[in-house]
Amino acid sequence: MGQTALNIEPNQHRDKNVTSIAPGWVPRSVKNYIDHTEMGVPIRALARQQGCHASTILRQIRRVETLRDDPLVDGVLKMLGGTPQQHPESADPTEKTGMIAAVNTSGTMLPDIAQLGAHGMRVLRRLCEKGAVLAVAADMEKAVIVRDGQDGDTTRTGVVDRTIAEAMALKGWIATPLDGRIARYHITTCGRSALADMMARDESERAAVLRSDSRAADTPQRVRYGIAESPLAALARRRDREGTRFLSRTMVRAGERLREDFEIAQIGPVVSRDLAGFLESLRSEGTPDAPDGGRGTQLAHARVIAALRDLGPGLSDVTLRCCCFLEGLETAEKVLGWSARSGKIVLRIALMRLDVHYAQNKNVAAAMIG
Repeated sequence: MGQTALNIEPNQHRDKNVTSIAPGWVPRSVKNYIDHTEMGVPIRALARQQGCHASTILRQIRRVETLRDDPLVDGVLKMLGGTPQQHPESADPTEKTGMIAAVNTSGTMLPDIAQLGAHGMRVLRRLCEKGAVLAVAADMEKAVIVRDGQDGDTTRTGVVDRTIAEAMALKGWIATPLDGRIARYHITTCGRSALADMMARDESERAAVLRSDSRAADTPQRVRYGIAESPLAALARRRDREGTRFLSRTMVRAGERLREDFEIAQIGPVVSRDLAGFLESLRSEGTPDAPDGGRGTQLAHARVIAALRDLGPGLSDVTLRCCCFLEGLETAEKVLGWSARSGKIVLRIALMRLDVHYAQNKNVAAAMIG
């Protein structure tokens, strides 16, 4: 099933009397569709308000209607078309424009622009990896990111709230070619473009902070644009002469689990600004400050700290750089002052220890949301 990329500009309705509007990331064409189909606002009234021809609004409404075969798009449209607030019968019909309820009867809230940007970059980076898809079932509250390996094995690399997945589908960042109980979404050209913009802004903000920091030379360098596979995935493909994997599947899962927690904890910018201070705090009795966020963010932060402390000096350094910051082995070896080709051996030892850590803390690992 094809996916038509919608206008992704965060436009707001121009009606000054709006009491409840959709989040700013909702495309204008979708707002027009909801206003017309759910609020009953005439197409000509929408055209007059926006200063365009009625045929333009009609094409937008028809285009959105064709996307309702997508289960995620249909879900978010139903949420946007929730019961609107009551208005006096004498009110002008155009005053109803943009009065879109951003909640449904179950109380599920749509993400705002900041939440969509933060989670969107994390998910899109994962979907750029070779063989990665976003799997969603009709009765699932979460969407699962899985990556298919060359040997047919599947690795779960993340979990996403359904509302985030619905927003990404509505924006045209992901699309599914087939129908079925379990839909498998791939990243689209529009999604790759959005990811490049988000990562470029993230890198620019980070570079501005590091210009005045004398410790910038030791800061992990992140990849600016989406990568086809992470350093861990590339290392996992290696085999010895007997065909034995250099990294076992459990080691790969342990590294992916740490990266997922690191991204959910949203501590990347904080750590990158003062990596030396963060590593020093791991070796002390104090606990690094957790970022502001919900309970899931706080729990993920605690799991990251516990895992890195268990690894200890040296092992935690290379694991943090290669698994969390996606820094290449050669770059990590150079920064850490190690001999060439020694990084993969140390990283393998670190992943073995990390696998043991998660095995000994199964109850904690089971509580992960991603």
